[in-house]
Amino acid sequence: MELSASALDWAQRLVRINTVSRESNLPLIECIADHLRSLSVPIRLTYDAERRKANLFATLGAGKPDGVILSGHTDTVPWEGQAWTRDPLGAVLEGDKLYGRGSADMKAFIGLVVAQTQGFLDADLPHAIHYAFSYDEELGCFGVQHLIADLRDAQITPRLCIVGEPTGMVPAVAHKGVYRWRCCVKGKPAHSSLRPHAVNAVEAGARLVSYIAAMGDAWRDGAERYEGFDVPYTTSCVGVMQGGMADNVVPEDCSFHYELRNLPGHDALAMHERVVGQAQALEAEMKAIDAGAGFRFETICAVPDFLARDEEPAVALAQRLAGEQRTSLVAFGTEAGLFHRAGISTVVCGPGSIEQAHQPDEFVSLDQLVRCESFLRGLLASAHS
Repeated sequence: MELSASALDWAQRLVRINTVSRESNLPLIECIADHLRSLSVPIRLTYDAERRKANLFATLGAGKPDGVILSGHTDTVPWEGQAWTRDPLGAVLEGDKLYGRGSADMKAFIGLVVAQTQGFLDADLPHAIHYAFSYDEELGCFGVQHLIADLRDAQITPRLCIVGEPTGMVPAVAHKGVYRWRCCVKGKPAHSSLRPHAVNAVEAGARLVSYIAAMGDAWRDGAERYEGFDVPYTTSCVGVMQGGMADNVVPEDCSFHYELRNLPGHDALAMHERVVGQAQALEAEMKAIDAGAGFRFETICAVPDFLARDEEPAVALAQRLAGEQRTSLVAFGTEAGLFHRAGISTVVCGPGSIEQAHQPDEFVSLDQLVRCESFLRGLLASAHS
Protein backbone atom coordinates (compact mmCIF):
# COMPACT_ATOMS: atom_id res chain seq x y z
CA MET A 1 0.00 0.00 0.00
CA GLU A 2 1.25 3.49 -0.84
CA LEU A 3 0.59 6.81 0.84
CA SER A 4 -1.93 8.87 -1.06
CA ALA A 5 -0.67 11.96 -2.86
CA SER A 6 -3.06 14.23 -0.93
CA ALA A 7 -1.86 12.90 2.43
CA LEU A 8 1.79 13.51 1.54
CA ASP A 9 0.96 16.94 0.14
CA TRP A 10 -0.80 18.03 3.33
CA ALA A 11 1.94 16.65 5.58
CA GLN A 12 4.59 18.54 3.59
CA ARG A 13 2.50 21.70 3.41
CA LEU A 14 2.16 21.87 7.21
CA VAL A 15 5.81 21.05 7.94
CA ARG A 16 6.83 23.98 5.71
CA ILE A 17 4.97 26.48 7.90
CA ASN A 18 7.08 27.75 10.81
CA THR A 19 5.07 27.21 13.99
CA VAL A 20 7.84 27.19 16.59
CA SER A 21 6.04 28.01 19.84
CA ARG A 22 7.43 31.54 20.01
CA GLU A 23 5.85 32.26 16.59
CA SER A 24 2.20 32.63 15.61
CA ASN A 25 0.48 29.48 14.41
CA LEU A 26 -2.20 31.45 12.54
CA PRO A 27 -0.77 30.82 9.03
CA LEU A 28 -1.12 27.07 9.61
CA ILE A 29 -4.54 27.38 11.25
CA GLU A 30 -5.87 29.56 8.43
CA CYS A 31 -4.45 27.19 5.83
CA ILE A 32 -6.49 24.35 7.32
CA ALA A 33 -9.51 26.56 8.04
CA ASP A 34 -9.69 27.78 4.42
CA HIS A 35 -9.71 24.18 3.20
CA LEU A 36 -12.44 23.17 5.64
CA ARG A 37 -14.54 26.23 4.80
CA SER A 38 -14.33 25.31 1.12
CA LEU A 39 -15.96 22.01 2.07
CA SER A 40 -18.62 23.78 4.21
CA VAL A 41 -17.25 22.29 7.42
CA PRO A 42 -18.17 24.43 10.45
CA ILE A 43 -15.19 25.48 12.56
CA ARG A 44 -14.63 27.13 15.93
CA LEU A 45 -11.51 29.20 16.63
CA THR A 46 -10.36 30.05 20.14
CA TYR A 47 -7.49 32.51 20.53
CA ASP A 48 -4.80 33.29 23.06
CA ALA A 49 -4.91 36.63 24.89
CA GLU A 50 -2.88 38.42 22.17
CA ARG A 51 -4.82 36.75 19.33
CA ARG A 52 -1.49 35.63 17.85
CA LYS A 53 -2.37 31.97 18.17
CA ALA A 54 -5.52 29.93 17.80
CA ASN A 55 -7.02 26.52 18.34
CA LEU A 56 -9.16 25.08 15.57
CA PHE A 57 -12.09 22.81 16.37
CA ALA A 58 -14.05 21.50 13.39
CA THR A 59 -17.04 19.18 13.24
CA LEU A 60 -17.76 16.89 10.30
CA GLY A 61 -21.35 15.83 10.71
CA ALA A 62 -22.71 18.65 12.85
CA GLY A 63 -25.77 17.61 14.80
CA LYS A 64 -24.87 13.93 14.85
CA PRO A 65 -24.43 12.27 18.23
CA ASP A 66 -21.28 11.44 20.17
CA GLY A 67 -18.31 11.71 17.86
CA VAL A 68 -14.59 11.02 17.75
CA ILE A 69 -11.99 13.77 18.23
CA LEU A 70 -8.79 13.55 16.20
CA SER A 71 -6.42 15.76 18.15
CA GLY A 72 -3.01 17.25 17.44
CA HIS A 73 -0.89 20.24 18.44
CA THR A 74 0.35 22.65 15.82
CA ASP A 75 3.40 24.11 17.56
CA THR A 76 6.94 22.76 17.39
CA VAL A 77 10.16 23.19 19.32
CA PRO A 78 13.00 25.32 17.87
CA TRP A 79 15.95 23.96 15.89
CA GLU A 80 18.61 26.61 16.57
CA GLY A 81 21.86 25.08 17.77
CA GLN A 82 21.06 21.65 16.37
CA ALA A 83 23.18 19.99 13.70
CA TRP A 84 20.61 19.76 10.91
CA THR A 85 21.81 18.55 7.50
CA ARG A 86 18.52 19.46 5.83
CA ASP A 87 16.27 22.52 5.84
CA PRO A 88 14.06 22.15 8.96
CA LEU A 89 11.19 23.68 6.98
CA GLY A 90 11.97 21.89 3.73
CA ALA A 91 9.69 18.88 4.22
CA VAL A 92 12.13 16.93 2.07
CA LEU A 93 11.20 13.39 1.07
CA GLU A 94 14.33 11.23 0.86
CA GLY A 95 14.02 7.50 0.42
CA ASP A 96 11.31 6.34 2.78
CA LYS A 97 11.49 9.30 5.18
CA LEU A 98 9.83 12.71 5.36
CA TYR A 99 12.21 15.15 7.05
CA GLY A 100 11.45 18.42 8.79
CA ARG A 101 10.66 19.99 12.13
CA GLY A 102 7.31 18.65 13.27
CA SER A 103 7.23 15.77 10.80
CA ALA A 104 7.03 13.26 13.65
CA ASP A 105 5.75 15.63 16.33
CA MET A 106 3.13 15.98 14.98
CA LYS A 107 2.25 17.76 11.76
CA ALA A 108 2.23 14.65 9.58
CA PHE A 109 -0.62 13.26 11.65
CA ILE A 110 -2.57 16.51 11.33
CA GLY A 111 -1.91 16.61 7.59
CA LEU A 112 -3.18 13.06 7.12
CA VAL A 113 -6.32 13.90 9.08
CA VAL A 114 -7.03 16.98 6.96
CA ALA A 115 -6.40 15.00 3.77
CA GLN A 116 -9.10 12.56 4.83
CA THR A 117 -11.80 15.24 5.22
CA GLN A 118 -13.58 14.65 1.93
CA GLY A 119 -13.65 10.92 2.63
CA PHE A 120 -15.23 11.47 6.03
CA LEU A 121 -17.85 13.76 4.49
CA ASP A 122 -18.67 11.39 1.64
CA ALA A 123 -19.10 8.47 4.03
CA ASP A 124 -22.02 10.16 5.81
CA LEU A 125 -20.99 8.60 9.13
CA PRO A 126 -23.62 7.96 11.82
CA HIS A 127 -21.58 10.02 14.29
CA ALA A 128 -19.53 13.20 14.08
CA ILE A 129 -15.80 13.41 13.45
CA HIS A 130 -14.14 16.32 15.21
CA TYR A 131 -10.77 17.92 14.56
CA ALA A 132 -8.98 19.54 17.51
CA PHE A 133 -5.76 21.33 16.53
CA SER A 134 -4.21 23.32 19.37
CA TYR A 135 -1.43 25.81 20.12
CA ASP A 136 1.33 25.86 22.78
CA GLU A 137 1.32 22.19 23.67
CA GLU A 138 5.11 22.27 23.78
CA LEU A 139 4.98 25.04 26.39
CA GLY A 140 2.53 23.28 28.69
CA CYS A 141 -0.67 22.30 26.86
CA PHE A 142 -2.07 25.82 27.24
CA GLY A 143 -4.09 26.01 24.03
CA VAL A 144 -6.06 22.81 24.50
CA GLN A 145 -7.23 23.98 27.92
CA HIS A 146 -9.02 26.89 26.22
CA LEU A 147 -10.35 24.55 23.54
CA ILE A 148 -11.82 22.14 26.08
CA ALA A 149 -13.36 25.01 28.04
CA ASP A 150 -14.98 26.27 24.83
CA LEU A 151 -16.45 22.84 24.13
CA ARG A 152 -17.86 22.72 27.63
CA ASP A 153 -19.44 26.17 27.27
CA ALA A 154 -20.89 25.23 23.89
CA GLN A 155 -22.17 21.90 25.29
CA ILE A 156 -20.30 19.93 22.65
CA THR A 157 -19.78 16.44 24.08
CA PRO A 158 -17.64 14.10 21.95
CA ARG A 159 -17.40 10.57 23.33
CA LEU A 160 -13.93 9.53 22.20
CA CYS A 161 -10.57 11.20 21.53
CA ILE A 162 -7.48 9.98 19.66
CA VAL A 163 -4.37 12.09 20.29
CA GLY A 164 -2.03 11.48 17.36
CA GLU A 165 1.34 11.86 19.10
CA PRO A 166 4.10 9.57 17.77
CA THR A 167 3.62 6.11 19.29
CA GLY A 168 4.64 3.98 16.30
CA MET A 169 0.91 3.41 15.72
CA VAL A 170 0.72 1.31 18.91
CA PRO A 171 -2.06 2.67 21.16
CA ALA A 172 -0.64 4.24 24.34
CA VAL A 173 -2.80 4.09 27.46
CA ALA A 174 -0.74 5.99 30.02
CA HIS A 175 1.85 8.68 30.59
CA LYS A 176 3.24 10.62 33.51
CA GLY A 177 2.21 14.13 34.47
CA VAL A 178 4.52 17.07 33.78
CA TYR A 179 4.50 19.89 36.34
CA ARG A 180 6.99 22.75 36.40
CA TRP A 181 7.50 25.65 38.77
CA ARG A 182 9.78 28.69 38.97
CA CYS A 183 11.16 29.40 42.43
CA CYS A 184 12.33 32.95 43.09
CA VAL A 185 14.53 33.52 46.14
CA LYS A 186 14.94 36.96 47.68
CA GLY A 187 17.96 37.57 49.93
CA LYS A 188 19.71 40.58 51.42
CA PRO A 189 22.86 41.74 49.61
CA ALA A 190 26.10 42.83 51.19
CA HIS A 191 29.84 42.87 50.58
CA SER A 192 31.05 39.28 50.91
CA SER A 193 33.26 40.31 53.85
CA LEU A 194 30.02 41.03 55.75
CA ARG A 195 28.44 37.66 54.94
CA PRO A 196 26.89 37.15 58.43
CA HIS A 197 24.84 40.35 58.00
CA ALA A 198 23.39 39.24 54.66
CA VAL A 199 21.01 36.59 53.29
CA ASN A 200 22.60 34.63 50.48
CA ALA A 201 19.83 33.91 47.98
CA VAL A 202 21.95 31.44 45.98
CA GLU A 203 22.82 29.40 49.06
CA ALA A 204 19.17 29.34 50.18
CA GLY A 205 18.11 28.28 46.70
CA ALA A 206 20.80 25.59 46.65
CA ARG A 207 19.50 24.15 49.91
CA LEU A 208 16.02 23.85 48.42
CA VAL A 209 17.42 22.39 45.21
CA SER A 210 19.21 19.78 47.34
CA TYR A 211 15.89 18.94 49.01
CA ILE A 212 14.19 18.49 45.61
CA ALA A 213 17.03 16.23 44.46
CA ALA A 214 16.68 14.16 47.64
CA MET A 215 12.97 13.72 46.91
CA GLY A 216 13.88 12.33 43.52
CA ASP A 217 16.46 10.00 45.05
CA ALA A 218 13.86 8.67 47.49
CA TRP A 219 11.42 7.92 44.64
CA ARG A 220 14.22 6.22 42.70
CA ASP A 221 15.13 4.02 45.66
CA GLY A 222 11.57 3.41 46.87
CA ALA A 223 9.33 0.45 46.28
CA GLU A 224 6.64 2.18 44.24
CA ARG A 225 7.00 1.31 40.58
CA TYR A 226 4.84 1.39 37.47
CA GLU A 227 6.49 -1.15 35.22
CA GLY A 228 6.30 -0.43 31.51
CA PHE A 229 7.57 3.14 31.71
CA ASP A 230 11.15 3.78 30.62
CA VAL A 231 11.64 5.26 34.09
CA PRO A 232 9.10 3.44 36.27
CA TYR A 233 8.98 5.91 39.16
CA THR A 234 8.22 9.59 39.80
CA THR A 235 11.14 11.92 39.07
CA SER A 236 12.29 15.42 39.97
CA CYS A 237 14.65 17.61 37.97
CA VAL A 238 16.06 21.13 38.35
CA GLY A 239 16.64 22.41 34.85
CA VAL A 240 17.62 26.09 35.11
CA MET A 241 19.28 28.05 37.92
CA GLN A 242 20.46 31.67 37.95
CA GLY A 243 21.80 34.00 40.60
CA GLY A 244 24.61 36.23 41.77
CA MET A 245 26.42 39.14 40.17
CA ALA A 246 30.03 39.09 41.44
CA ASP A 247 32.35 36.99 43.57
CA ASN A 248 32.53 39.60 46.32
CA VAL A 249 28.80 40.36 46.58
CA VAL A 250 26.41 38.23 48.61
CA PRO A 251 23.64 37.46 46.08
CA GLU A 252 20.32 39.20 46.62
CA ASP A 253 18.42 37.14 44.04
CA CYS A 254 18.29 33.59 42.78
CA SER A 255 15.81 31.69 40.66
CA PHE A 256 15.48 28.13 39.45
CA HIS A 257 13.00 25.97 37.58
CA TYR A 258 12.11 22.50 38.71
CA GLU A 259 10.01 19.73 37.31
CA LEU A 260 8.07 16.78 38.69
CA ARG A 261 7.04 13.93 36.40
CA ASN A 262 4.57 11.96 38.46
CA LEU A 263 3.33 8.45 37.91
CA PRO A 264 -0.40 8.12 37.22
CA GLY A 265 -2.24 8.33 40.51
CA HIS A 266 0.56 10.19 42.31
CA ASP A 267 -0.38 13.70 43.43
CA ALA A 268 2.19 16.13 42.01
CA LEU A 269 0.60 19.10 43.76
CA ALA A 270 0.98 17.38 47.13
CA MET A 271 4.64 16.78 46.27
CA HIS A 272 5.02 20.45 45.43
CA GLU A 273 3.53 21.36 48.81
CA ARG A 274 6.36 19.41 50.43
CA VAL A 275 8.80 21.67 48.59
CA VAL A 276 6.88 24.75 49.74
CA GLY A 277 6.92 23.46 53.31
CA GLN A 278 10.70 22.99 53.18
CA ALA A 279 11.07 26.52 51.79
CA GLN A 280 9.04 27.90 54.69
CA ALA A 281 11.31 26.07 57.13
CA LEU A 282 14.36 27.63 55.50
CA GLU A 283 12.77 31.08 55.61
CA ALA A 284 12.86 31.27 59.40
CA GLU A 285 16.63 31.81 59.44
CA MET A 286 16.46 34.13 56.44
CA LYS A 287 13.76 36.37 57.91
CA ALA A 288 15.63 36.63 61.18
CA ILE A 289 18.14 38.73 59.26
CA ASP A 290 15.75 40.47 56.85
CA ALA A 291 11.96 40.25 56.99
CA GLY A 292 11.74 40.69 53.21
CA ALA A 293 13.79 37.60 52.46
CA GLY A 294 12.12 34.38 51.39
CA PHE A 295 10.80 32.16 48.61
CA ARG A 296 8.12 32.72 45.97
CA PHE A 297 6.74 30.10 43.59
CA GLU A 298 5.18 30.49 40.14
CA THR A 299 3.54 27.69 38.16
CA ILE A 300 5.06 27.27 34.69
CA CYS A 301 2.93 24.38 33.48
CA ALA A 302 0.64 21.67 34.79
CA VAL A 303 0.08 18.75 32.41
CA PRO A 304 -1.85 16.00 34.21
CA ASP A 305 -0.94 12.35 34.03
CA PHE A 306 -2.99 10.03 31.84
CA LEU A 307 -4.21 6.51 32.50
CA ALA A 308 -6.89 4.79 30.43
CA ARG A 309 -8.44 1.46 31.27
CA ASP A 310 -7.83 -1.29 28.74
CA GLU A 311 -11.57 -1.75 28.30
CA GLU A 312 -12.22 1.92 27.49
CA PRO A 313 -13.92 2.42 24.11
CA ALA A 314 -11.18 4.71 22.76
CA VAL A 315 -8.53 2.08 23.49
CA ALA A 316 -10.55 -0.70 21.89
CA LEU A 317 -11.23 1.45 18.83
CA ALA A 318 -7.56 2.38 18.40
CA GLN A 319 -6.46 -1.24 18.74
CA ARG A 320 -8.94 -2.30 16.09
CA LEU A 321 -8.00 0.49 13.68
CA ALA A 322 -4.26 -0.05 14.18
CA GLY A 323 -4.53 -3.83 13.96
CA GLU A 324 -2.74 -4.06 17.30
CA GLN A 325 -3.49 -6.20 20.31
CA ARG A 326 -0.69 -4.48 22.21
CA THR A 327 -0.87 -1.27 24.16
CA SER A 328 2.04 0.81 25.40
CA LEU A 329 3.03 3.45 27.93
CA VAL A 330 4.88 6.59 26.81
CA ALA A 331 7.45 8.65 28.68
CA PHE A 332 6.37 12.02 27.31
CA GLY A 333 3.42 14.18 28.33
CA THR A 334 0.48 14.86 26.01
CA GLU A 335 -2.92 16.54 25.96
CA ALA A 336 -4.58 13.17 26.64
CA GLY A 337 -4.86 13.71 30.39
CA LEU A 338 -6.81 16.93 29.85
CA PHE A 339 -9.29 15.32 27.46
CA HIS A 340 -9.62 12.33 29.77
CA ARG A 341 -10.36 14.55 32.76
CA ALA A 342 -13.03 16.28 30.67
CA GLY A 343 -14.91 12.97 30.60
CA ILE A 344 -13.85 11.91 27.09
CA SER A 345 -12.53 8.37 26.62
CA THR A 346 -9.02 8.96 25.24
CA VAL A 347 -6.06 7.12 23.76
CA VAL A 348 -2.71 8.25 22.29
CA CYS A 349 -1.89 6.76 18.89
CA GLY A 350 -0.02 8.28 15.97
CA PRO A 351 2.75 7.81 13.40
CA GLY A 352 6.46 8.06 14.05
CA SER A 353 8.73 7.73 17.05
CA ILE A 354 9.36 10.10 19.92
CA GLU A 355 13.05 9.28 19.44
CA GLN A 356 13.00 11.47 16.31
CA ALA A 357 10.90 14.26 17.86
CA HIS A 358 12.82 17.42 18.85
CA GLN A 359 15.98 16.01 17.22
CA PRO A 360 18.09 17.34 14.32
CA ASP A 361 16.89 15.92 11.00
CA GLU A 362 13.57 14.95 12.58
CA PHE A 363 11.69 12.54 10.34
CA VAL A 364 8.74 10.22 10.04
CA SER A 365 8.86 7.12 7.86
CA LEU A 366 6.48 6.60 4.97
CA ASP A 367 5.62 3.19 6.40
CA GLN A 368 4.30 4.88 9.52
CA LEU A 369 2.30 7.37 7.45
CA VAL A 370 0.79 4.53 5.41
CA ARG A 371 -0.25 2.81 8.64
CA CYS A 372 -1.75 6.05 9.92
CA GLU A 373 -3.71 6.68 6.73
CA SER A 374 -5.06 3.13 6.90
CA PHE A 375 -5.98 3.77 10.55
CA LEU A 376 -7.96 6.89 9.61
CA ARG A 377 -9.68 5.22 6.70
CA GLY A 378 -10.62 2.44 9.07
CA LEU A 379 -12.82 4.91 10.91
CA LEU A 380 -15.14 4.76 7.92
CA ALA A 381 -15.51 0.99 8.11
CA SER A 382 -15.68 0.84 11.90
CA ALA A 383 -18.55 3.30 11.98
CA HIS A 384 -20.76 0.88 10.05
CA SER A 385 -19.50 -2.36 11.60
